[in-house]
Formats: sequence, C-alpha cells, structure tokens
Amino acid sequence: IMQFLKKIFSPIGAIFKFIQEHFKAMIFVLIVFLIFAPSSQENLIPNNLQQINLSGPIMEVSEVLERIEKAESNNNIRGVLLVVDSPGGAVSPSIEIAYALKRLKEKKPVIVYASGTLTSGSYYASIWANEIIANPGSMVGSIGVIMQGANLSELMDKVGIKTQSVQAGKYKQIGTPNREWETYEVNELNKVIQGTYDMFTQDVADARGLDIKKRDSFANAHIFTASQAKEVGLIDSLGVSYDAKMRVIELSGVKNPIWNKEDKFDKFIKKLTATTAVVLHTYFPSIVLK
Repeated sequence: IMQFLKKIFSPIGAIFKFIQEHFKAMIFVLIVFLIFAPSSQENLIPNNLQQINLSGPIMEVSEVLERIEKAESNNNIRGVLLVVDSPGGAVSPSIEIAYALKRLKEKKPVIVYASGTLTSGSYYASIWANEIIANPGSMVGSIGVIMQGANLSELMDKVGIKTQSVQAGKYKQIGTPNREWETYEVNELNKVIQGTYDMFTQDVADARGLDIKKRDSFANAHIFTASQAKEVGLIDSLGVSYDAKMRVIELSGVKNPIWNKEDKFDKFIKKLTATTAVVLHTYFPSIVLK
C-alpha cells in the first residue's frame, strides 16, 4: 500500500520540490509578469495616436529618433503629437529631429505642442510639423547660434599647470581653454557660427513660409511669448495640451482615439541620458543653438 501511495503522490511531491528549489525564480517571473501585463482590456488594443516627448537639453536624441521612426513605420499610428519643453542644444541632434519629423509628416499629421519652452534647437527640431501650438505661458524663439568656452589661463597659472601640444594647421588649437583666443581664431569661429545661423534661419523661413529678408524680426535670438511668436509667424495657435491632442485627432481622422502610455522606466532612462549629456557638454564645449 505504501508503494502504491508513493506512486500516486510522487508527482505532487515533485511539484513541491520544484517550487522549493526555484521559489526565487518563480517570484521574479511573477513580478515581471505583473509589471508588463496589460492592466485592462483597453491596453490590449494597439494605440492609433502617438505622443512623443522632447524635454531638456538636446544632446543625445537616439531614443527620440527611434520613437519617430517607429511611429512612421507603424500603420496603426494615424497621427503624432510631439510635446516639447526644451531650451535647445547641439546643432546636429536638433537637425536630426527636424528632418525626421519632416519625413514623418509626409505620411501622417504631426502637431508640435510647446508645453513650456520652445527655443533655439528645440524650435529648429519642430519647424516641419503640420502645426505648432504653444501654451500661452510658454517661451518661443531664441533663433541664434553660440559657441562659448572658459578661459582658464589665470587659474592654471595659480595652480602651476602648463599645457603643451604638437599640431599641424594654424587653426588647430581653436577653442582651447588654456589661453585667450586670438583675433584670427575668433574670426574663424565667427565664420562657422554665421554659416550655421544662415542655415538655421533659412530652414525656419522655408518651413514656416517666412521672408528670409525679414529674419531680424523673427530670428536674431529674439525671445517671444506665445502670443508674440504667433504674430511673427513662428507658431500657428495658442492652446493647452487638450487643444493639441484634439487637433491631432481632427487631422488624423480617427474615430476612437487611443494614445500610447510612456513607460516609467523609459522616462527614467531618458532623464539619466540627458543629464549625462549635459555633464559631458559642460567639459567638452561645442557649437549650440541658443
């Protein structure tokens, strides 16, 4: 009888033994499931509208570009809202976003919503949207270019540090912080800054239908309120996030709008990446839109 009972209950004993030996792993799997499992039936339905956030200094934009490209290739997505609150940043990343939005607009409507700050590089990034809607309390503009660096020569003298280098080319040490820049070096940098400014203002004029000959009225690093920005043609209308979302819904033509929900972990990683980029930029200056 004992042997018979052992055979009957041996599968149950094996299950309990497995649970005992792999208890921690099972708890881990359960936690992962609870995190990623849909919380409601609605979450099982794919979203048809996409909100993408652009916040903080524009330095590292690979994740934003990836989101834009996914929205472009995803046939379920009928419209995109880019929510911007950024003071600007480096030239190249701002242009990358601008032209990614330009490609996206060819396939589906794109609305930019300025939730707080839409200036310099972040404005450049937004120019090709179908429309730009700004919060009445936001700041817009600052269309200009700057390159700055510290002169640490006096501090180095006090500490007793001297630099040495070997280079080929008259302009190779341009921008180094160990001395005051020479006049010919400043002129060389001005050439680059002015060229970048010309490109910036021309793109704004082309995208927004403005007269480049009147760029001093909308560019020249002027900072505008949302209302003033509308007067000079930098934005299309004033509104809050509700208005921006309703405009995306209207242009996309969806009957049952379902917006994406950004993952909290992704938001944390974005903030961490942005902070790291700012720290690196502090120690390795470059040309920025400002």
